[in-house]
Amino acid sequence: MDCIFCKIVAGEIPSYRIYEDKETLAFLDVGPVNYGHTLVIPKKHVENLETIDEETLGKVVMTVKKVGRSIKTGLGAKGYNIGLNNDQVAGQIIPHLHFHVMPRTEGDGLKLWPQGKYGEGEAEEAMKKLKAQFN
Repeated sequence: MDCIFCKIVAGEIPSYRIYEDKETLAFLDVGPVNYGHTLVIPKKHVENLETIDEETLGKVVMTVKKVGRSIKTGLGAKGYNIGLNNDQVAGQIIPHLHFHVMPRTEGDGLKLWPQGKYGEGEAEEAMKKLKAQFN
């Protein structure tokens, strides 16, 4: 497989590993948005959020929590953002599920996405379409 994250897991590509257990790996992002920006991945290859089994996802989220705590205590960050780009159209560059844990400090310049508003009847229409998927 030609997945860069699988190669990092296998030790074929060097990385700055900050946490590892049997199922997950956390390492510094090579293109950080802020100092300490960390990626958390499952060790087994899964492309996106829909393809990961629930047990492994739970373990990945627990690692995200540990990394978040380490960012606050180890780096003194006041908070952090967790990001997931799910599929290419959403900005996922590496087709291996990964969560971004990005440290935040006052005035760091990182902006959140712009917020819009629903037009007349659009929220109800969206709600109905989404709820229908659960039936």
